[in-house]
Amino acid sequence: MSSSDDDLIALESISTKVRKKRVGIHSINSERITYGEYHHLFPSLKKDDKRFFQYMRMSQDTFNYILEKVGNRLTKNWCNLHKQAILPEERLVITLRYLATGSSFKQIGFSFRLGASTVGQIVQETVCIIWDVLQPIHMPTPKKQDFQRISEEFNNIFNNIWNFPHCIGAIDGKHVRIVCPKNSGSMFYNYKHYFSVVQGVADANYKFIVVEIGGYGKQSDGGTFQASELYRQLKNGTLAIPEPCNFPQTKTKAPFVLISDEAYPLLPFLLKPFGGRNLSIEEECFNKRLSRARKTIECTFGIITAKWRILSKCIETNITTADNIIKCICILHNTIIDKEGFERHLSEVSVENCTETTGKKATGRPLNDAKNIRDIFVTYFAHNTLSYKT
Repeated sequence: MSSSDDDLIALESISTKVRKKRVGIHSINSERITYGEYHHLFPSLKKDDKRFFQYMRMSQDTFNYILEKVGNRLTKNWCNLHKQAILPEERLVITLRYLATGSSFKQIGFSFRLGASTVGQIVQETVCIIWDVLQPIHMPTPKKQDFQRISEEFNNIFNNIWNFPHCIGAIDGKHVRIVCPKNSGSMFYNYKHYFSVVQGVADANYKFIVVEIGGYGKQSDGGTFQASELYRQLKNGTLAIPEPCNFPQTKTKAPFVLISDEAYPLLPFLLKPFGGRNLSIEEECFNKRLSRARKTIECTFGIITAKWRILSKCIETNITTADNIIKCICILHNTIIDKEGFERHLSEVSVENCTETTGKKATGRPLNDAKNIRDIFVTYFAHNTLSYKT
């Protein structure tokens, strides 16, 4: 056999291997339109509102609203080689099921008859699009009138729930498990022994006002706050917070503040409870009022953890995608509350999900100005206890 014949056989062998590699879809996935979860199950769920809510974690009206907003961005161009194009609705369903179940890309791929890499790409693209489109609508940068409205809702005397005047939000941090980022050492490792991080501020209706994702897990909540953009704006006075004014029906003037737990520092714009055991009656009253109002952020985190099970598991993606997933969940939460209200979603949250016993430690010595401002609230609550409901 001549050398030219050997070369021809070698070329034929290479050509065969190339043809084998160019097979783009598995035989099981080729039956996606017949047996895939989106084509096989989802149409039936649309006929049952209760089952649809359990599956998508939202009503059909809310789902259709989100699809209408993001559909154009999810539309892909395809050619004749794409015999089974993945349409925008299917992309949204895949992403929401991933967030709702916390299943791996491979498991979602088996259910929807897609490759794991395809599912991963769909999720990565869709969570970014959802945040980009919905954030300006459902979590815009708060203005002065927004803070004024939030303060009025926290002190609404008609519902008698929070009854905390001049409060513009409750702040707290939540640890979310993620795969340790490369070359991060122990920076993302926290006292719960996994890698994390998200910090949020909630209003009186369990909606996020501000979220910041991507802090180091080894930082305390107070340290994460002091390293945040929110802290910088509050300290520099660049956030549009209303000017100090009198408490309702009094001549006592006080600033507008955030409220937090003992892990945060006491600052002129941030109130925290008194520490220790030997507290006066007035200090205990203040602690109870602040603790009750703080449940807004605790229950907000409780709602998203109960609804989106990915937060109860380790997010097995790179740090950038993990941050985008968390941001997407936060904006989905706000969108659902805006469209459906919070009653139905709050009823599904257990008390355990709304309370974290994390062993947080108190921070250092507070500023005198901050202590004076807290004393103003202490005095106000001491003389306005009739509206307090245990």
